[in-house]
Amino acid sequence: MSESTEQRKSRHLDVCLDDDVASRLDAGWQAVRLRHEALPEIALADVDVGTAFLGLPLRAPLLISSMTGGTARAAEINRRLARGAEAAGIAFALGSGRAMLEDDTLRATFDVRPVAPRVVLFANLGAVQLNYGVRVDDARRLVDMLDANGLYLHLNPLQEAIQRGGDTNFRALQPKIAALCEALDVPVIAKSVGSGIAPSTAARLLECGVAAIDVAGAGGTSWARVEGKRSGDAARERIAEAFADWGYPTPRATAALRAALPAVPLVASGGIRDGVHVAKALALGADVAGLALPFLRAADESECAVATLIDELVAALRIAMFATGSRHVTDLRDALA
Repeated sequence: MSESTEQRKSRHLDVCLDDDVASRLDAGWQAVRLRHEALPEIALADVDVGTAFLGLPLRAPLLISSMTGGTARAAEINRRLARGAEAAGIAFALGSGRAMLEDDTLRATFDVRPVAPRVVLFANLGAVQLNYGVRVDDARRLVDMLDANGLYLHLNPLQEAIQRGGDTNFRALQPKIAALCEALDVPVIAKSVGSGIAPSTAARLLECGVAAIDVAGAGGTSWARVEGKRSGDAARERIAEAFADWGYPTPRATAALRAALPAVPLVASGGIRDGVHVAKALALGADVAGLALPFLRAADESECAVATLIDELVAALRIAMFATGSRHVTDLRDALA
């Protein structure tokens, strides 16, 4: 019997939480240096981490990156994440809503508005699904049912190629992405899945009408390794391990995208693990920094653990800003050593 989308999503959680699925490529945050300002001429209390993304106000430039949904276990994880994000005033992106489109009974595993009515919320779909029966109306229905502020459209050719029975027809997606962006009343954010996005690719996506780019670079979770370990197939796992260091490291990808596309709203994610990494991502040109695995582990533990993680990220970011003499988030652009 073939594996259902729900079964696959549940196994993804197990593998991410229990196995070593980190990219073999070091993200490179250690090589990014921020200028230490011994005489900042501001007080720590003057530091303001508030910002806006796609016109949506955030109390800190943080995004809980897309992870899960479509399983009973995911329902509580998503509720914990949504409540934590709303309380802290940060953004939250749901996992792929494909399972919900296939089975409406799974809607409750994604629908967090009842517990977080004001959170900045993004729905999520795989772009390749536009070649496998998902229509513009389906995407609109997903956004409407979840009352989302925008739609993440993820691009994961490597993951699909390694996944047993993966959806690997990425032909002629650009016009379908353009039609989707034209039809939706909310912004579309394009993201990679742990491999990064080249500036030339981002430019093509922007021509399609995509409103923002999430680099989702290498250095965090390797979805090639996740699919290899999930497969139960030794040969497939060996193939996946050959791609364990694949992709563009997040810091390099972020800097390259900002240099090529100065005005694009930009999210940096992939291997960000603490508030200093967040500060470095913002200094390299990101508007917001996204984290996934640290939040998954926290949410698997408790709602309190999610709140604690957010508090620690924001506290370290504020100290990094203070120690570089940066009063506002945008001031970090001048803080690279």
